[in-house]
Amino acid sequence: MAIPKVLGTETEFGILIRGADTFNPSLASALVVNSVGEGGGQFSWSYDSEQPRSDARSGTHIEAFQPDYEAAAVNTVLSNGARFYVDHAHPEYSSPETIDPRRAALYDVAGEEVCRIAMASAQRLLGEGEVLALYKNNSDGKGNSYGYHENVLLSRSLPFGRIVEALPTFLVSRQLISGSGKVGSEAGHPDVEFQLTQRADFFEEVVGLETTLRRPLVNTRDEPHADHRYRRLHVIHGDATRSEVQTWVKLGALSLFLGALEDDSIPDDLALAEPVVAGRVVSRDLTFTAPLRLEDGRQMTALDLQWQYHQWCGEWATSEDLEWSIALLDAWAELLSGIEQGPDAVADRLDWAAKHRLLSRAVERGASWDDPRIRTMDLQYHDLRPERGLYQRLVERGAMRRLFDDEEIRRAAHEPPDDTRAYFRGRCVERFGADLIAANWDALIFDDHRGQYKRVPMLDPLRGTKAHVADLLDDVEDVEGLLDALQGGGE
Repeated sequence: MAIPKVLGTETEFGILIRGADTFNPSLASALVVNSVGEGGGQFSWSYDSEQPRSDARSGTHIEAFQPDYEAAAVNTVLSNGARFYVDHAHPEYSSPETIDPRRAALYDVAGEEVCRIAMASAQRLLGEGEVLALYKNNSDGKGNSYGYHENVLLSRSLPFGRIVEALPTFLVSRQLISGSGKVGSEAGHPDVEFQLTQRADFFEEVVGLETTLRRPLVNTRDEPHADHRYRRLHVIHGDATRSEVQTWVKLGALSLFLGALEDDSIPDDLALAEPVVAGRVVSRDLTFTAPLRLEDGRQMTALDLQWQYHQWCGEWATSEDLEWSIALLDAWAELLSGIEQGPDAVADRLDWAAKHRLLSRAVERGASWDDPRIRTMDLQYHDLRPERGLYQRLVERGAMRRLFDDEEIRRAAHEPPDDTRAYFRGRCVERFGADLIAANWDALIFDDHRGQYKRVPMLDPLRGTKAHVADLLDDVEDVEGLLDALQGGGE
């Protein structure tokens, strides 16, 4: 049977300091991360169990992993269980794990609130005339793409070859509901006025280990951050999205698809003949009618494929009695039905459609698609500054549907989810941050104030939940009491 799908996201934010004489993105990112003001104490990230060069195809390490010790120093674990750090000269927010797609979307959105808090604090340290801006997007428009990744834990009993067979078609067709929209093209591809996704231009292979070069549709990194009953699927194909509804549906659809795949409930072979090329075709097709050739010679559109996946996932979810899936499947179907009517029908729920409507109106007023003002608006949609971001203006006008209210998001920026080990991690940061020496996803290392460092393993992501440890954490007075209780079998 399919295991519960533990979900999380990683978002690298674009960064810029306007008005600065010189701009170093690494230093600017460090300033942002160090300004978040969380944790009660600074501690390092432990790389002891990290194996980013381990390849699921072979089970071997491609090359020795060299930890980035400088980046490790610019790192914090937040009281909501997330990690906030510098990665590839970008601030990156890695959300806490949860098993509910709606909650996963909430903690993804909470990352924006974390960034706003950090921006406001960092801004006070800048010089006169310098303005810090962060963007939740995936492309700088100059040929550089930065990542948004989804992480899902699967059972290791699911053969990796089956993932390679089935996942590319799902991801390529999912661009209809996962894209955040983009003006123009990059990476040497033919020009286009507007496309659905920011990332399609940057994928070159079907399967591979890399994430920044020769990007593959299926990433083979075999690094579970958990015991080896699990495989962490590291999905690097997809856009960072601002729409709360869209983030929920894209995560929920992925969770349902992977659950159905584990239970062998994706019955038909829908493998695309040329998945990478098909990805660019889908991204550029605003009529949603472009035929995609399958390996067996059939042709289906991305909408055809998404409707088929919706049917199979719905049948599987019904058999599994997944309560959260009912609303998710309804929202997924409403998006697909709306797309069939045209972009304006889903402009209140999909970023690419909202952006396309905004920019199309500017073009109707006399701008051209290659006008610098249009590209500025494209970027401004993703601006996290409340007074500047176009997405935020749409929210304030009631033009974007929401899942969460502002207070719910603020709480999620500080409080952990209660259904995974993230609860234990976040509560320990809140209560014992000054006693933490190092942390990673599957362990915390404490100073026991008795001359030793104590490592608390958290290899099972479904342990350390609120139900497991809330009473223990509420009862102990200090870290010594916590460690004694844990050693005595408390959790």
